[in-house]
Amino acid sequence: MNRMKKITLIIFVTISLQGYCQEKTILEKPKVDRRVELLSIVFRLAEAREYSSTMFKPYTDRIEKHFGIYKNHELIDFTKSIIKSNGISYDAVMSLAIHLDENLNLLTTVTDNSLERRWTKEKAAQFVSLLKKFYKDSNCEKFFKDNADLYAEASNRIIPVYENIDLKWYHSFFGKEPNEKFIIIIGLGNGPGSYGVSIHFQNGNKDVYAIIGTWMVDSTELPVFQINAYSLTLIHEFNHSFINYLTEKNKDLFRESGEKIFAVLESEMKAQAYGNWETMLNEALIRAAVIKYMKDHNYSEQEISQTTQNEINRGFIWIKELIAELENYDKQQNLYRTLENYMPILAESYKTYAKTVQEIDNKRPKVISIDEFSNGDTNVDATITTITINFNISLSGKGYSFFLGDKGKEAFPKVEKVEYINGNKSVVMHVALEKEKEYQFIVKGKSFMSVDSVPIKDYEINFKTKK
Repeated sequence: MNRMKKITLIIFVTISLQGYCQEKTILEKPKVDRRVELLSIVFRLAEAREYSSTMFKPYTDRIEKHFGIYKNHELIDFTKSIIKSNGISYDAVMSLAIHLDENLNLLTTVTDNSLERRWTKEKAAQFVSLLKKFYKDSNCEKFFKDNADLYAEASNRIIPVYENIDLKWYHSFFGKEPNEKFIIIIGLGNGPGSYGVSIHFQNGNKDVYAIIGTWMVDSTELPVFQINAYSLTLIHEFNHSFINYLTEKNKDLFRESGEKIFAVLESEMKAQAYGNWETMLNEALIRAAVIKYMKDHNYSEQEISQTTQNEINRGFIWIKELIAELENYDKQQNLYRTLENYMPILAESYKTYAKTVQEIDNKRPKVISIDEFSNGDTNVDATITTITINFNISLSGKGYSFFLGDKGKEAFPKVEKVEYINGNKSVVMHVALEKEKEYQFIVKGKSFMSVDSVPIKDYEINFKTKK
């Protein structure tokens, strides 16, 4: 090999390695983060429902054993108060976690609007002051040291998911270079809760976090991270940082359509903690973009169809039309370049979606009666053995889904069998009831849907048996 060829080869190899390193440096290897675990523990002690899961029971049992005696700590009392007064919950909790340094001080190099807006400066400062005291009083350092091996094992187990993420897709689809720093955090105490949060620094840099919940364990009671399921969760959470600002920036363009859609779907959205039309539209676009990712990465038609139907079941009943619009944008990307530039076109499409949602809502199956008693009856005969729920139209008859209500599992009736009758216009629950007991359950749209796959709205049934 002559000198010139050797130099050319060295330059080529160097450029290739630089490209590889640049791609990997924007996505760090997954890890467990003490700040995330600490905030999860605090809100668990404060009885925040979204942080009370026991899906990873061996770990949550350790939390209860170590921290259970601190449920009356002044930090926990304060946390309960800000949950009620400021709605501090879900992603707001994780936003504060990543805005703390290793000494639990609030970061000082961030922009004024970096921390989730439900936190006021005053409340955040009060919380952090009490958090430091709690950390010392409850000997958190010992807890984290005792669980160091578990944290290391969980971090290793999620590596295949990390290696499966296609970061180049973000630039390809959104038309925006992913120059942010991407960070995957495993939330071992978060149960199924996953959150996309970010830090905006004063120098213009941005850290984008996907905080992934833990909801599966193996026979050894250690976390399991399935590649397909967790990859899509990561894509979803990273999408937040590419999409949330688009709705905020174009709020006036989407307001009328968003408010109309939210008026129809308010109960379903609020049940998922999507409390306003802006959050709803963010989630819709994020979820549609996940399905676009699936299409671009050769997921099976069955997987795509199932994911799409799941979103419809969640209330995003215009998701198919939204996916089609994203595909239309993709085909014209040479004209629009970025999804941000396409937002006015998408806003026009949403005017049609608002009409579509109303039309679909009118086609929903509806509960019209219960044979054995009226909903809300407080004098029901405990000897009845069936609860027959009647609908105005025939259902698909492919399954059923009953969920717990606010009164919990104690109020859920003992169900022995469920069957469809009357041409799938009625569902019979075969039950065994007790005397003088309150019962509550929710008929969910996940399985109760029309032959055209339009799900019912959640329908809560309450009754009480007599002596």
